[in-house]
Amino acid sequence: MSTGLRRRRLRLTKAWDRYVHRDRDSRTDELPEDLRPEIVASWERSADAVSPDVAEAPLADPEDTEKTWETTPLRTAVTRIEEDLRRAAEDGDLVVAVTDPSARILWTYGSRVMRRRAERVNFVPGGRWDEASVGTNALDLALRLDDVATVYSAEHFSSCVHGWVCWAAPVHDPVTGRQLGVLDLSTTWDRTHPMGTATAAAFARLLEQALPAERTAGRTAERTLPAAGDSGSVASRPAPRGVLELRLLGRAEARLDGGRLPLTRRQVEILALLALHPEGLSLDALHAQLYGDRSVSRATLKAEISHLRAVLGGGISSRPYRLEMPVRCDAGEVLECLREGRLVDAATAYHGDLLAGTDAPGLAEFGAYLTVALREALLATPDPEAVLRYAAAAPHDVEVLERAVRALGDTPHAAGPLLRARLRTATGA
Repeated sequence: MSTGLRRRRLRLTKAWDRYVHRDRDSRTDELPEDLRPEIVASWERSADAVSPDVAEAPLADPEDTEKTWETTPLRTAVTRIEEDLRRAAEDGDLVVAVTDPSARILWTYGSRVMRRRAERVNFVPGGRWDEASVGTNALDLALRLDDVATVYSAEHFSSCVHGWVCWAAPVHDPVTGRQLGVLDLSTTWDRTHPMGTATAAAFARLLEQALPAERTAGRTAERTLPAAGDSGSVASRPAPRGVLELRLLGRAEARLDGGRLPLTRRQVEILALLALHPEGLSLDALHAQLYGDRSVSRATLKAEISHLRAVLGGGISSRPYRLEMPVRCDAGEVLECLREGRLVDAATAYHGDLLAGTDAPGLAEFGAYLTVALREALLATPDPEAVLRYAAAAPHDVEVLERAVRALGDTPHAAGPLLRARLRTATGA
């Protein structure tokens, strides 16, 4: 492992050296194939903003940094899990950092060795680790990608941290989905570990769970939620916020007022089942549709719903479980369009299988029903434009394509050539 790390570091260092010393037009020539696209893109941005020889991060105004730390809800969250963060730093010889949404460090704790290294490059409160200040790094990349990011050794644009490996994960407000900052774990390059990304992500989720129940920075304070499984009164729960948008076809995504919700796949499945059953589901019915005959406790499902209720600002009622807020769902839209005979709109809204690969019986059944309903409608009325849009999500459905091409015959139509091209591609002809 040590030999492999040295070889990887040497290969990256050579690639970085070639990149920074070439002129603009030939920078990306001869870069290693395994150099990730997000790193190359970041190098390109960094090269126009900062010197690769920068020795340390610039420091923000100390008073402003302190004021931000005093007012951010992250301070309470860090305090609540600080013992775990410190223990991780000591046991793993790490420096742990928490930033604001602009990658300015607000809090750090490091082991004895990493603390000294961090101080030398201003990896300390007030240090500005945005890309424009220090180039490619995991903190900025995690915020840009809104996902866990790893930057290893010479993947960093600035040579002052070529001896580091960093794992960073964004921290979101569970209510609004807004980025609050990032949680970063850093150590020396030779101590890299495959569990680094998972550990950073886990600590980021712990921070989200440890956020104060009342957060007043820029929004209305939230009141305490009822316990999992408790219906509670309307007065005891915060009012639901905005419109919930669920994308279930092709890829899974949940948004609240336009902001992406940081949910697990299972949590999106729960919201999908509730959206597809607006009349509500009992605990037993929801459990059966979600888990089937798998031995998952009711308490696990209640805990998931409790988390979702907090994320949605109280937008889920109990007995039965039901969404108490406006919902837009692409699967529901397809079904509504089919009922109204709007084939082109239905095909446009269809982006693929419903939560492909789901093991939730209720969703697998509904997904199959929706796909069959759309296919049967297109086979019965092979509108060229509708079939063409459907083919964008289902390019290998030869039967539907053949039906549309036969229906067109020699009739001129703008979609004709594209449909025939789709059919030839699907059949390999």
